Amino acid sequence: MPHDPAPAARRLHPLLAGRFSPRAFDPSAAVTDEDLHLLLEAARWAPSAGNSQPWGFLAARPGERDHTRLLPHLAPSSARWAADAGLLVVTLARRTVGGSGVVWSEFADHDLGQAVAHLTFQAAALGLAAHQFRAFDLDGLTAELRPSPGWAVVAMIAVGRAAGGPPAVRERRSVADLRTAPWAEPPP
Repeated sequence: MPHDPAPAARRLHPLLAGRFSPRAFDPSAAVTDEDLHLLLEAARWAPSAGNSQPWGFLAARPGERDHTRLLPHLAPSSARWAADAGLLVVTLARRTVGGSGVVWSEFADHDLGQAVAHLTFQAAALGLAAHQFRAFDLDGLTAELRPSPGWAVVAMIAVGRAAGGPPAVRERRSVADLRTAPWAEPPP
């Protein structure tokens, strides 16, 4: 008899179980200064290798100069919905020491992901939705922002009030698949 995953899924924290990446945001819903501070504070408390905290964020709301700088770099596929979010966040990882090429943290992208997960969870706690994406001109955005040596733009996050609800069907890979998919053969 196959394992029924529903009982385990029902035990997830409601903010995790209800999380989804909206494809539409309410353009009239602002992200307040307090909300922005809490989102960044949540990211600040994420774990990192050696407490290195190799992440950085450029957060911009509609009407702000940086928001105007970000919009032209969105791909058409993401511009349709991300431009209406109350906040766009560019995520950066510190990968090398200055311009030396010496690896600063081989775990930088993983640690940035931890910080983004914390930010996403905090957004849900505030009644906001977050949609992480990479549909933008990476080279153009990097040239526009000119991050400090050693820092790299990785992705973006649109945060705001979702317009509409979650999709009717949210298919996820099974836990069994998560444990076996990367292996050519099952581990011993």
